[in-house]
Amino acid sequence: MSSRRSRSRPSGEVSRITEDQIADLVSKLQQLIPELRSRRSDKVSASTVLQETCNYIKNLHREVDDLSDRLSELLASTDTDSAQAAIIRSLLM
Repeated sequence: MSSRRSRSRPSGEVSRITEDQIADLVSKLQQLIPELRSRRSDKVSASTVLQETCNYIKNLHREVDDLSDRLSELLASTDTDSAQAAIIRSLLM
């Protein structure tokens, strides 16, 4: 048990997650992941849902990094006093 977890509960109190709760959480994850949403009626293993969730999060991180790079390039190539730069700055606020 992690020290963080043990500090968050009074001593002697044990919180256990049930198999039904795990199944419910996995089902909710499946509904959030585009690659799995279409397979909602099919049985998908919990491990598949977790793996696809990890892949999806990694892809989102890559997209954010790519968009940040593109934005940096756009701002660097734009005259700081131009109307286009002002629009970009206002969108970022």
